[in-house]
Amino acid sequence: MGSIGSQYERELRSVLAGEIKGIRAVTRSCSETERSLAMRVTNRPFLVVRAPGSGSEGTGDLLALRGDICFPIEVKSSKKPRLYLSGRTYDQFKSLKETGERCGLLPLYAYRLKGVRGDSWRIMKVEVSGLSGKLRHISRSIPSLPLTRNGKEFLDWDQGMPLHRFLALICKSDSLGGAAESIQSEIIKSNFGSKISN
Repeated sequence: MGSIGSQYERELRSVLAGEIKGIRAVTRSCSETERSLAMRVTNRPFLVVRAPGSGSEGTGDLLALRGDICFPIEVKSSKKPRLYLSGRTYDQFKSLKETGERCGLLPLYAYRLKGVRGDSWRIMKVEVSGLSGKLRHISRSIPSLPLTRNGKEFLDWDQGMPLHRFLALICKSDSLGGAAESIQSEIIKSNFGSKISN
């Protein structure tokens, strides 16, 4: 993927780091509700670093770190909603899974679909065992990579969690009473609205 892959890594890194310019660029064609959910990351941003030897040895392409959570993230992009893993990309998946289980981390895939309006990113998790604390709680809400008929993981953009919903999930404040209910309400409204527009 070369420079194109790097372009989307920079795009996602800018959003996770809470950079307003980057969030606005990604949410330009989103609804006001979707944009406001994405903007929550400005209050609880991540330190995002490009993993050394990006995409190998279970590090993913990006590492998003914050005081309470950390995610290794593999970034993929395509013009097609489905992306099948084989050869090197399946080895990356297995390494991510091994790293997650060994280190108690929740590895994620961030899948960017080219040429679509609205939120073009989808988030999926790599199923790992032994998670604890906040990561375990968060993992329950994030969809896993689906399986082919042969039981092999692949990426399906339509089954992933929209980036703005993911940001709202990981940036809600534990200290704010009713925050979870408020976000859930906004997500339902956002989902309902997007179904009408489709």
